[in-house]
Amino acid sequence: MAITKQKSIEEIQVSGEYKQIFVLEVTTVLENGVEISKSNHRTSYLPSDLSKIVDQEVLDIANVVWTQAIKDSWQAYLDSIPSPVEG
Repeated sequence: MAITKQKSIEEIQVSGEYKQIFVLEVTTVLENGVEISKSNHRTSYLPSDLSKIVDQEVLDIANVVWTQAIKDSWQAYLDSIPSPVEG
């Protein structure tokens, strides 16, 4: 009885002003080649540290859509958010 797990990226979307990347990854568990379980995992990325992206396919897309102008715009947005006031 061999149990194996397969992960695959089923969908990658790029959306919005800051080119947020949405990723759908599906994990399939097989027993003797027959699917016994399947689950979805969604994650998203905003223009930031590329080392957080572990999949090469997603990293390649980020390198294309996250131009320097997009990164600068995202940073300007972050800088515009007021810091919390400690009380």
